Amino acid sequence: MGVNLKGRSFISLLDYTPEEIRYLLDVSHQVKAESRARERHRRFEGMTLAMLFEKRSTRTRLAFESAFTEEGGHAIFLSKNDIQLGAKESVEDTARVLGRMVDAVMFRGFEQKHVEILANYSGVPVYNGLTDLCHPTQVLADLMTIEENFRRLRGVRLVFMGDGRNNMARSLMIGAAKMGMEYVVVSPEQLRPDESFVNKAFEISRETGAKIEFTEVVEEGVKGADVIYTDVWASMGEEDKLQDRIKMLSPFQVNEKIMEMTGKDETIFMHCLPAVKGQEVTYDVIEGKRSKVWEEAENRKHTIKALMIATLL
Repeated sequence: MGVNLKGRSFISLLDYTPEEIRYLLDVSHQVKAESRARERHRRFEGMTLAMLFEKRSTRTRLAFESAFTEEGGHAIFLSKNDIQLGAKESVEDTARVLGRMVDAVMFRGFEQKHVEILANYSGVPVYNGLTDLCHPTQVLADLMTIEENFRRLRGVRLVFMGDGRNNMARSLMIGAAKMGMEYVVVSPEQLRPDESFVNKAFEISRETGAKIEFTEVVEEGVKGADVIYTDVWASMGEEDKLQDRIKMLSPFQVNEKIMEMTGKDETIFMHCLPAVKGQEVTYDVIEGKRSKVWEEAENRKHTIKALMIATLL
């Protein structure tokens, strides 16, 4: 029996089985091959996507809008100045209106409960383009990029360095657990992922054979890494904490010395972008031959197109 995701929302990777994630990745590879071959389809002809943005975006907006438009659909951009989301109108009421006018909704904002309400009340597929809690569409692109480089996910050692509590560290942990990978968070103890996510990851790993580790010792964490991943030290909305984070996280900067510590020539570097070169990663690493950040950024589009194909058609 094949995987059928039609009508499903994509709020968190916790909602998807390893088999369903595998299916999304397979479709992603397919649509990327179509793009390389300059094939053009009109799979979303006559359909409309509403894109709700509370937070600024480069890759998320470009990926959703270009993917939907290429397939013949119409994407509507709505910033926080264009809608009443939770202000003069409740999120529930906004969701009901959207569901009667569009075929799908993308939300990028602060609160996870908002994207969950949109999914519960709209009656159409809703995609989480980022919240403070998680960033599941980014992880799809990350998994695809890793798979392109290593031809597998199971057993690949993925090391996240820096702020282990941010939305990327959490989401990568769940994605790695679902796909049977080795996931290591190298961070100060006070910046480890919250206990609820850790417990969920351990529960998943017991079924998939994944390994989840945490350490403050950089050498121990990066040894044998296939992938070194990092993110900005202060996420959107946390700019006031930057100076404290710089002091706390400077020992966890990804530089050439860290890349050499892996002991593997084939180790790659990844970053969800935007990056602050010279803080969480040095210029020579992100611009070097081991960096896969630009392929990773491109794969946002292919995985998001695949997600919408799988859930709308």
